Amino acid sequence: MMATQPQHLIDQNDDALMAQVAARDTSALRLLADRHAEIGWRIAYRMLGDRQEAEDVAQEALLRLWQHADRWQPGGSGVAAWLTRVATNACLDRLRRRRFVADDAIPELADESPLADETIEEDEVRNAVANCIEALPERQRAAIVLTYYEERQNRMAAEILAMQVKAFESLLFRARGSLRDCVESKGVVA
Repeated sequence: MMATQPQHLIDQNDDALMAQVAARDTSALRLLADRHAEIGWRIAYRMLGDRQEAEDVAQEALLRLWQHADRWQPGGSGVAAWLTRVATNACLDRLRRRRFVADDAIPELADESPLADETIEEDEVRNAVANCIEALPERQRAAIVLTYYEERQNRMAAEILAMQVKAFESLLFRARGSLRDCVESKGVVA
């Protein structure tokens, strides 16, 4: 999609594009979406386990970027970090709402890819880990997703979750312990 964007926009950094978005330039927003929308989708999919809901969260994050563009402060942590924070918080909100709507366990999603004999064990481990991540409390789940899937440094992940670094590290330590215990209880990891 980026090839269809005006060249003067493609060459601009994110801060310059945000100034254009604040001036209601939809082409600038489209370019930022091309550059960064996948971040919100990846986080949401890993936290929520649903492709459609992940799409909704990514779109919600971009809508908020559009709505709050006039408040953008250049030179900050950047659009990617901002979208990461918004998507993570949107996921936490959705998870909290799920908890109040139904106390039932979230049903497992069917694996859409066929299993081959040589990958059955890998799939069992991957599914056990995914199920265990889904079973973690929301903030622990966010800590695992941001650290291991989004590869955020502890400082950045703590900032996204509005925590002190030491508190985040403690949260991550508890999350890893809970995840390890859960996976071991499923008997797929020695």
